[in-house]
Amino acid sequence: MMPGSTKVIVVMPAYNAETTLERTVLDIPPGVVDEIVLCDDCSTDGTVALAERLGLRVIRHERNKGYGANQKICYDTALASGADVVVMIHPDYQYDPRVTPFAVGFLTTGICDVVIGSRVRSRRETLDGGMPLYKYLSNRVLTVMENVVFGQNLGDFHSGFRAYRRAVLETIDYHGNSDDFVFDTQLLAQAVYHGFKIGDVPIPTRYFAEASSINFARSVQYGLATLGVTLQYVLQMTRLGRFRVFKARAAVGRATAAGRATAVGRATAVGRATAVGRATAVGRVLSDPPDSPPDSRVQKDPAYRS
Repeated sequence: MMPGSTKVIVVMPAYNAETTLERTVLDIPPGVVDEIVLCDDCSTDGTVALAERLGLRVIRHERNKGYGANQKICYDTALASGADVVVMIHPDYQYDPRVTPFAVGFLTTGICDVVIGSRVRSRRETLDGGMPLYKYLSNRVLTVMENVVFGQNLGDFHSGFRAYRRAVLETIDYHGNSDDFVFDTQLLAQAVYHGFKIGDVPIPTRYFAEASSINFARSVQYGLATLGVTLQYVLQMTRLGRFRVFKARAAVGRATAAGRATAVGRATAVGRATAVGRATAVGRVLSDPPDSPPDSRVQKDPAYRS
């Protein structure tokens, strides 16, 4: 556990990471984290078996849920385990985990609430690290646009290394986010909307054959989805639109509870009205004088004929 009784948990959303997982885990400096949780999204290789041999806590999905859905389970698990700081690291070895103590330090000192690992320090270094040119260009365009829209000054909005203070994950309603890759963009937009401080730390660029990477078509889809998130943010900030993703978890919980309470209240009211109606009917029957004529409906019932 970090100084000051800060519990740090690393979470790894994994899918077919057998060839890179061990290197990623071994590069995490010893004594920095209290637990490593790997959430496996129904891998078809030996990711789970390797993670268990490495002593990681493993949560395995019976079916592939998607990148965003996998992260939701990662964060739920870390929060339920009492984490004060949650560090998300892709287990594909693209993102250098040796910077973990520095990212955690920015959080524990209160300088930042969210820290992102930035792969882009210079064009030459990034391209020499193996990032495809089209990905570099799209990263630059999207990151510049997001910095302008969100009022930030980050080097890389699309990194697989992120660290969060507990308060961030307890405030943001990440359960309402996409189950796909745009989950990360939504989470940062939500953090900005709720006033959390975001910073970054430099990490080297690593692109190689074993590292996971979405193809060109998926990259285009992701880019368009990112543009959609920025548009939602602008509409939310200008009060021209209202989107659930920007509500705080407590507000969403209160709204849900209020809805349930309303439904229960209506059911109770209906029950009371029904009970009152029945009691009134019984009262009328009991108040009939003894010599009152039999009810006409009873007379028509053959069972009551002599």
